[in-house]
Amino acid sequence: MLKNVLTSSKSALNTNNAVYSIRNSSSQPSVWGKVVKGPEDPILGVTVAFNKDTSPDRINLGVGAYRDDNNKPFVLECVKKAEKKLQDSNPNHEYAAIIGVPEFNKVAKELILGKDSPAIKENRVITVQALSGTGALRVAGDFMHRHIDLPLQNGKKNLYVSSPTWGNHNVIFKDSGFDVKDHRYYDPKTCGLDFNAMKTDIKNAPEKSLFVLHTCAHNPTGVDPTTQQWQELSNIFKEKGHFAFFDTAYQGFASGDAEKDAEPVRMFIKDGHNVGIAQSFAKNFGLYGERIGALSFVCKDAEEADRVESQLKILIRPMYSNPPIYGARVVANILNDPELTSLWRKEVKVMADRIITMRQQLVDNLQKLGSKKDWSHITRQIGMFCFTGLTPEQVDRIGKEFHVYLTRNGRISIAGITSKNVGHLAKAMHEVTK
Repeated sequence: MLKNVLTSSKSALNTNNAVYSIRNSSSQPSVWGKVVKGPEDPILGVTVAFNKDTSPDRINLGVGAYRDDNNKPFVLECVKKAEKKLQDSNPNHEYAAIIGVPEFNKVAKELILGKDSPAIKENRVITVQALSGTGALRVAGDFMHRHIDLPLQNGKKNLYVSSPTWGNHNVIFKDSGFDVKDHRYYDPKTCGLDFNAMKTDIKNAPEKSLFVLHTCAHNPTGVDPTTQQWQELSNIFKEKGHFAFFDTAYQGFASGDAEKDAEPVRMFIKDGHNVGIAQSFAKNFGLYGERIGALSFVCKDAEEADRVESQLKILIRPMYSNPPIYGARVVANILNDPELTSLWRKEVKVMADRIITMRQQLVDNLQKLGSKKDWSHITRQIGMFCFTGLTPEQVDRIGKEFHVYLTRNGRISIAGITSKNVGHLAKAMHEVTK
C-alpha cells in the first residue's frame, strides 16, 4: 500500500516537473528576444585585444588613463594627504544635496573661472556636481535640449561637434534628443587644425546655434586652436549669437598650468558670452573611479542663475537624486588648502611634463631609426592623446606584427608610452610607415 502511494507521488512530481519544464523551455517567446548584440566599444575593444596577447612586448595605447613611467596607476600625493585629512575629520556618510557638495561646487567654478571672476562675484554662475565629465555632459544635454531656444531643422534641435570628437559626445547628445552635426576641425594632411574650414562652418551654421568646444587637449586629436584663433572664434560666436558649451576634461593636465588651460573659457566670458562648462576631475586629480565632475552655466544675472538651478534640480532628481560625496570632499580639501593646492599644481605639472617628454622621445627615436616622415605633429599636439596619422591598415599591422594596440583611427594615448617601451613603439611605427 505504502509502495503504491510513493510510486503515485513520484509520478505526479515528475508530471509537474515536466509541465514546468515545458512552460519554461526556450521554445517560449522571450521578453528579450528582439534585443540585438551591440557593437563593442572601440576603446574597450583595444584593451580586450591587448589582454589576450601574451607577448612581453605588448603595449596598450588605447586606454585614456594616466600611467607613470613604470606603466602603473598614479595616485597623487596631494590626494593621499587630503584623504587622511578627510578621515581625521570623522566624516559622516549622509546624502549630499541634489546639486552636490557645496564646498566642491565652489572650488570647481573657481578653478575654471578664477577666484576673482566677476561672474562668480555677481552670483550669476550656477554649478552642480555631476558624475564626472560624462555625467555633466548628459545632464547638460538634457537641460539644453529642454530649455535652449535653438533653430529647428527637420523638426529637431541641432548641436554641433568637431570632426572628429570624443566618441561619447555623439552618443550623449543624440540620446539627449539633439540632431548631432559636425563641423570641420582636423586636417589629416597636416595632422593639425584646419582653422579656415572650422571658421567657415561656424559662420555658415544657423544663427544662435549650439556648439560643443574642447577647452584644451582636444580628444582625440590633441590639436588645439592658438590664443589668437580662440579670440577669432569668440568674435564669430558673438556675431552669430552662437552658444558655446565647453567640455573641460584636462584642465592643468594639458600644459601643466591650470590657468593657461582655462584661457578659452575665461576669454569667452570676458567677451560677454554666457557659456556652459562641463568639468572632469578624473585626469587632473587622478580620481577616475570616484566619478567627480561639475556642470556650470554662466547666466545673465543672479535671478536667472536661480531659475537655471531650479530646473537642474528637477532634472537631476529622477536621474540619480544625489551625487557621490567622497571624491568631491577630497577635491574640496585640496583646493581649499593653500599647501595642498600648491602640491596639486606641482604634481599635475609632473604628469603633463612626462607626457610632453614621451612625445619628444618618440619623435627622437623615429628620427634615429632613419624615418623620412615628418613626425613634428606629435610634439605640436598637446595632452594625453595624439593623432599619429597611421592608417587603419597600418594600425592593424602594428597590432599583429608588433603587439602595439591602438584605435584604428591612429589615435594613441601618450600616457601608455614609457622610457622602456618607447623604442619598441618607434620601431613598430617606422616599419609600418616605410
